[in-house]
Amino acid sequence: MHRFLVSAAHKSSGKTTVSIGLAAEMSRRGLGVQTFKKGPDYIDPMWLAAATGRSCRNLDFNLSTPEELQLEFARHGGSADVCLVEGNKGLYDGLDLRGRNSNAALAQLLGLPVVLVLDARGMTRGIAPLILGYQAFDSSIRIAGVILSRLGGARHEAKLRAVIEHYTDVPVLGAVHEDPRLAIVERHLGLIPAGEDAAAQSRIALLAAAVARQVDLARLLEATVSAAPLPAGPSLAWPMRAAAVVRIGIARDRAFGFYYPDDLEALERAGAELVFFDTLRDARLPRMDALIIGGGFPEICMHELEANAALRGDILAAIEAGMPAYAECGGLMYLARSLSWRGETRRMVGAIAGDVVMHERPVGRGYVRLAPTDAHPWPPNGADGGETPAHEFHYSSIEGLATDTRFAYRVARGFGTDGRSDGIVINNLLATYAHFRCAGSHDWAARFVAFVRSRLGRRALAAVA
Repeated sequence: MHRFLVSAAHKSSGKTTVSIGLAAEMSRRGLGVQTFKKGPDYIDPMWLAAATGRSCRNLDFNLSTPEELQLEFARHGGSADVCLVEGNKGLYDGLDLRGRNSNAALAQLLGLPVVLVLDARGMTRGIAPLILGYQAFDSSIRIAGVILSRLGGARHEAKLRAVIEHYTDVPVLGAVHEDPRLAIVERHLGLIPAGEDAAAQSRIALLAAAVARQVDLARLLEATVSAAPLPAGPSLAWPMRAAAVVRIGIARDRAFGFYYPDDLEALERAGAELVFFDTLRDARLPRMDALIIGGGFPEICMHELEANAALRGDILAAIEAGMPAYAECGGLMYLARSLSWRGETRRMVGAIAGDVVMHERPVGRGYVRLAPTDAHPWPPNGADGGETPAHEFHYSSIEGLATDTRFAYRVARGFGTDGRSDGIVINNLLATYAHFRCAGSHDWAARFVAFVRSRLGRRALAAVA
């Protein structure tokens, strides 16, 4: 097995495009590649999944314990030939002064050598002290090699290779030249998701071809081979899946696509049958017992969302009738009365009596901690009853909410809807700006399925009475 973490000196170094290219080319050569992404991210994992045909898994120190991260890595990586972990930001960057949640800490925890992607624009001899400094800063981290990124041409590459060979013992595993065709377009929340890019597979093929030409894959695999087996045993087995007892409709399309694979699987394990629908094309909701609308980019599709009045009417009627529903960020925006962006305002579902406005800068960004209130329709309990970790990244705010609006959470850290509260509760709807994840003791999926099951039971008893 081959295992390694792809990191960089700083963000926007070409790390993601190199990771996608590596994953795609190794998959093309017949290797089973399991990708992972450090931290809270939906978009990079979509590209990595599209490159390999396997769901990319997130590893996040802020939402999981170190033991849980090791378990997840072993559980998903055990059947792969290659485990590729894409880092976030720079190798030693993190929220903690001592680096306990950095990329380097994850590499150390999982026993991974590091492939360092270095943006070498404008650099020649200065590349050497940069590499030497990264080696010296933490000698427990093994830098297996560097891949030079965004090079100006063959002469630039030759100079850099000569400098690195002369001053360091770190092998140059590749040198990717600047090429506008390889760039993935960015927007306010980061890269455009693979599902929205009509030419995604063509772009992935270009990245794979660039890696095939400019990266010594044989040397990279040799430098990252691991003889140590991943842990095995009963703890790696998933809990027995419950028989499907509830049907949960999930919006998944160009407007809404931010779902962690682990969460969807957790819903199924809890006894849910997942039924996906398209908010842009489907005129009616499918038959279902509950509704989930995740995050995404409703602002990009707001004309189409408004035009699909029949589906908006179905969703409004379902929520007003008391159907259990859960929405995160983009889903909250869609359920509001209106959405305004770039001088235009469009009607949305109207289940939430408030209006969403997009801004030029982030309103809420980063990790959050939320404490449940008595208004929570399916509250945490026991070990899960304290502050809940999550993350948020939204450029919008919701305005005009009534003063008696009920909220499921008090914000201990973060912004939420107003810096104090998050999780709007209306009937059996919980709509939040925060993104949660089934990790550790916070099994929101099981609690939501249990809540849906309990509502069905009450409805059945009422019908008999």
